[in-house]
Amino acid sequence: MASPVFKLMFTRRTFLAATLAASAAPAVAQTVAPSAPETQAAQPFMLDPRFQPQVVRIKRQYLPGQMLILPRSHYLYFVTEPGLALRYGVGVGRAGLEFTGTATIDVKKEWPTWRPTDEMIERDPVTYAKFVDNDYVMPGGPGNPLGARALYLFQDGRDTFFRIHGTTEPTSIGRSVSNGCIRMINDHVIDLYNRVPVGTIVTVL
Repeated sequence: MASPVFKLMFTRRTFLAATLAASAAPAVAQTVAPSAPETQAAQPFMLDPRFQPQVVRIKRQYLPGQMLILPRSHYLYFVTEPGLALRYGVGVGRAGLEFTGTATIDVKKEWPTWRPTDEMIERDPVTYAKFVDNDYVMPGGPGNPLGARALYLFQDGRDTFFRIHGTTEPTSIGRSVSNGCIRMINDHVIDLYNRVPVGTIVTVL
């Protein structure tokens, strides 16, 4: 059964203190190897070990079910039990396109469809030429930029158009290059998807 989710007020300073303390102690973190065989063979590159899923200590004020994202560090934390969180490496939005604040996951989709937003098309009409002046929606599948899974972020019941999703560009993990969404390795987003219920609160600092 999923743990209840609680919305907490917290500051960048207290959260950074917690995570920095965690990364400083060798006994604090240990590698986790979630099982997600359906995309295992599609990743021929070597991911930096610090971006592999790891169990890390976190201040006990962050309750099970919370999700916290630190774009500057390129980490996503999902609190699994008091004092512990599962940390994943992520890719985030480039300067000026980042999402910050608190949202809820109101929709979850496996192998989601995708269409760039009007703003994305306007910024880069060459890249998104096949979406110009039409309603084309790209079907889900291995070539879809949202990858294997997507968690849709909403605020006050309205879609923010920001997602936590897989990626066809695994080398972007640990970088700030997206149009604002949070990218994850497909294996990792499948693991997170299976852990996180609809209604989970996500805070991006």
